[in-house]
Amino acid sequence: MAGACCKCPISLLIFKRSLLITPRSTTASSPRSLLVGGRLGERMLQESCCRAARPNALRTTSSYRSNPVFLCFSCQESMSESLRTCYTYLNQTSRSFAAVIESLDGDLRHAVCIFYLVLRSLDTVEDDMTIPLATKVPMLNDFHTFLYQADWCFTESQEKDRQVLEDFPTISLEFRKLGQQYREVISDICHRMGMGMAEFLEKKVGSMKEWDLYCHYVAGLVGIGLSQLFSASKLADPEVGEDTELANSMGLFLQKTNIIRDYLEDTQQGRAFWPQEAWAQFSDRLEDLAQPEKLESALACLNLLVTDALRHVPDVLTYLARLRNQSIFNFCAIPQVMALATLTACYNNPMVFRGVVKIRKGQAVTLMMDANNMEAVRTIITQYSGELRQKVSPTDPSQAETLHILGVIAEKSAPLQPVLQSKSSHLSPMYLSAAMLLAAFSWQYLSTTVAQAQDSRDVQGH
Repeated sequence: MAGACCKCPISLLIFKRSLLITPRSTTASSPRSLLVGGRLGERMLQESCCRAARPNALRTTSSYRSNPVFLCFSCQESMSESLRTCYTYLNQTSRSFAAVIESLDGDLRHAVCIFYLVLRSLDTVEDDMTIPLATKVPMLNDFHTFLYQADWCFTESQEKDRQVLEDFPTISLEFRKLGQQYREVISDICHRMGMGMAEFLEKKVGSMKEWDLYCHYVAGLVGIGLSQLFSASKLADPEVGEDTELANSMGLFLQKTNIIRDYLEDTQQGRAFWPQEAWAQFSDRLEDLAQPEKLESALACLNLLVTDALRHVPDVLTYLARLRNQSIFNFCAIPQVMALATLTACYNNPMVFRGVVKIRKGQAVTLMMDANNMEAVRTIITQYSGELRQKVSPTDPSQAETLHILGVIAEKSAPLQPVLQSKSSHLSPMYLSAAMLLAAFSWQYLSTTVAQAQDSRDVQGH
């Protein structure tokens, strides 16, 4: 994105091109990490222009489109051929994430790009069901070591994004070119995530604590890694990277939101991410919650999980308040307010068990355009917590817990000023243009969601 690379405004031409990007296939399979498309990365980014990622239908390498790279020409010309290839892979594997990554300032942009591709590669191994466990488990545990092996690649994957494994030497080369402060973060998160993925390969999410642990491995670690990269770049204060509890909550809130919303899709695909400790209170089998006669129990379970996810919102507010760089703030804030809007739409909503829950297109665009300063975020969170409070039924089993956490959120999100000032008056053209580009992806999200709904109806019709 030109505006982010060299401080020149994004051109109207690039903005128009972004509106023409075709949404990716939405057929899903098994889970992935937060940073890598599908579950949160693609969908929440296409809603917010940011669920921890889950793979889509298999796609051959030759079917990759030549996606535009929104870095200005002078920046592209100054990059090595291998780094330009990495940005091409970034656009090929996640067009939405590419837009927000490329809007980051300075060398942080390159570090987050490589971080994304490393985790995308790791996740492709985890998700490939054709790799025997005897091979997959050691690969996941040792994947961080491949970053320092110049020739390591894997050519036997059948996944749609296998090109990042087949050409991993290009990614690892650019990883080794990063500053040591970035390399240490990426290698550490890759190691910990790989071990976590290996642990949950044959393990279902049972207790609420295990739900937190699973979400930590596939999403919380991404939040921790990104936070440490922010601080390493000197664009964020040291405490942003040091406070791993807050960073973990940022990831868990996004991951839980999408696990909650995608109940029907996941169960239809044979996946189970709702914790057994929760659903076993209301049903003998998780998939039975979709039965019409189980609606009351299903909504009680849904509301219990929404309440659990809401407990991360106070941490989100504290985290965002510490950010000083505009590009980092936008990168972090937009997905969070989109997640809260989605949770609000899901709460006590029978459609979670019947189809696709979505927020309105105009609502998504407004959130993207508005969530660019802390006062605006507080106002948005106050609005949605108020809407949630109005939905709470006195007969809901989680009523007391829900009202309690909403009270905590309301107190913490109370705007510091009674009237929200206009944002456009003090934003540079660069960030207004970036916001416009982010808003463009809401149209992408709408098309994706409509396609999902149609696919769901087709499946049910058969």
